[in-house]
Amino acid sequence: MNRTIAFLLLIAILLLLDWYVFSGLRFLTRSWSDTSQKLLGFIYWSIPIISILSVVSVLYVFNDRLSYQVRTFIISGVFIIYISKFISGILLLVTDIIGLLQGLYASIAKRFGTDSDFIKKEGVISRSEFLTTTALAIGATHVGALTWGIISGAHDYRIRRLPLLLKNLPAKFHGLKLIQISDIHSGSFFNKTAVEGGVDMLLKEKPDIVFFTGDLVNNKAEELSAYFDIFKRIQAPLGVYSTLGNHDYGDYTSWPSEAAKTANIKDLMKAHELMNWNLLMDEHKTITIENESIGILGIQNWGAGFSQYGNLDKALKNTDELNTKLLLSHDPSHWRHQVLKHTNIDASFAGHTHGMQYGVEVGNLKWSPVSLRYKEWAGLYTEEHQHLYVNRGYGYLGYPGRLGILPEITVFELKKLRLKT
Repeated sequence: MNRTIAFLLLIAILLLLDWYVFSGLRFLTRSWSDTSQKLLGFIYWSIPIISILSVVSVLYVFNDRLSYQVRTFIISGVFIIYISKFISGILLLVTDIIGLLQGLYASIAKRFGTDSDFIKKEGVISRSEFLTTTALAIGATHVGALTWGIISGAHDYRIRRLPLLLKNLPAKFHGLKLIQISDIHSGSFFNKTAVEGGVDMLLKEKPDIVFFTGDLVNNKAEELSAYFDIFKRIQAPLGVYSTLGNHDYGDYTSWPSEAAKTANIKDLMKAHELMNWNLLMDEHKTITIENESIGILGIQNWGAGFSQYGNLDKALKNTDELNTKLLLSHDPSHWRHQVLKHTNIDASFAGHTHGMQYGVEVGNLKWSPVSLRYKEWAGLYTEEHQHLYVNRGYGYLGYPGRLGILPEITVFELKKLRLKT
């Protein structure tokens, strides 16, 4: 389908949604004066008109002249409005279906001569004022919540601490502090002070070793330049180990040539080197403490439905003598598709999902729409003695905020699993 035709079709659908939500608003304000209702209509319809013009400007008029951050905020503003209207629209539809069913029941009851207080009082039911008010209130609240997610949630870094029990862990590594971060997406940031504050939190933990599990940028290596000195500060006595995520390859933007794309990935790899991060490209490194060793493996991105550059067998080559192996692999779907087949990989560390930057985490309740796509999407997962930890991400992509699923710095304490005898 032609891009312009698809865009016009989308506009038509959104305007239909606007009309449906406005019908609910008109229902609640039906007792207002004509002047008040006209003013309400003017205010209401000015928002979708401004929204559509803003999107047209971003996509067709000023696209090359606006920064990524400006474009993101404009598109996100429109998204926040319409996703919230969609929620209200769904609830209004439920309200109308309930009214339709009640009206149908009343009509049938009258035909058969049923005499009930419900029919005498209500007759054929239209909309419920209470349910309509609830639907619109929820939509409005959702707008406020997503807006707050930008103001407060985007850089509300949370430290999550947990032990990581490994059955073959050498004694010298017991108690070692390992920190994982993931999905920095440096091209999305808009608050440099807050970003540096998160790095300060990480360094305050005094990690022995640090893992970074991919997506340093959104598309281009140059995005890192403004934040290079901040992330270069992340160092640890046993080293910082990193891998590439699906966004690091520049697959989601256009390039003047294949050579330009290749040069970009080389620049990004060089940035890892200049930050003194050990970028693992389908390979492994051995860490030794007083003659005891563990293996750190890292592969390029491999994801179900995403780019599959990684080669796990290559990373595992010459690691048979290492009893403990820790794997950096950006996409958590890799764990179930390939990693679990290798029982000698003790723990995998991933990111990628961001927890969709939207969801609920209260006590043992954890849910995000991304759970419909990924079985393992946030936190620790274990099968037999193999672990996968999915980091919720340090940065953000698209929606420049987080609601419910906050940015994460994970602090692991390595411990030897004491098997029952």
